[in-house]
Amino acid sequence: MQSVLARGARRPRNKFGSALDLFAAGVAQIHTRPGRELNTLSAFEIERSRAGLVLDLERFSAASAITELVLRFGSDDSNPTLYDAVSAALDAVSEAPGASARDAGLAGAWHLVAELGFAPTLDLCSSCHAPLLPDEPARFSHRGGGVVCPRCAPMVGGSRTLPTEARDALRQWIAGAPAALAGDADRKAHQRLLREFLQEHISDGRELTAYAAWERGGWRPR
Repeated sequence: MQSVLARGARRPRNKFGSALDLFAAGVAQIHTRPGRELNTLSAFEIERSRAGLVLDLERFSAASAITELVLRFGSDDSNPTLYDAVSAALDAVSEAPGASARDAGLAGAWHLVAELGFAPTLDLCSSCHAPLLPDEPARFSHRGGGVVCPRCAPMVGGSRTLPTEARDALRQWIAGAPAALAGDADRKAHQRLLREFLQEHISDGRELTAYAAWERGGWRPR
């Protein structure tokens, strides 16, 4: 990731045009100087604008939560796989109709968690590594980092039952595949599960403001 200064971008007539809109993707030309953290953006050739993300609050909120995760927890090192995951997630949210934008947002966010190296275990006990039946509900522990077997669940503590359908959805999302949810109650439960997992394994102690807005279903003035 790079932070850059786009000189003149706020002027009514500037050389960047709509290239610097939110969620746009393209090829940037950056002037760098050793020792400087803020470099200068000289040109940006837009390849994908994703204008549809700003026309619907559900899509905008999901896209904002996804980009916040990357901006907060990504690194300065080159990571093409992570970039591809972000791009695919934003494309999926942009093209998702209605409430399914939240499903696409959850899919993209969990796939990013996996690409960042924090995917939960779903088929082996995260404590003793014993295999669990794939088509049954399982106890899920944020502290343990995934599902736990009945023997380890009391020792790990803080676990909750993860229904079979929810476990299947997590498998698909972590692998980068879509999965549809039955209704808003399931979506809310998955958002809460993801937030709690992020707080346990990735959080730097600061609130994820875009994620919070996405989870509660809208932006509130501060």
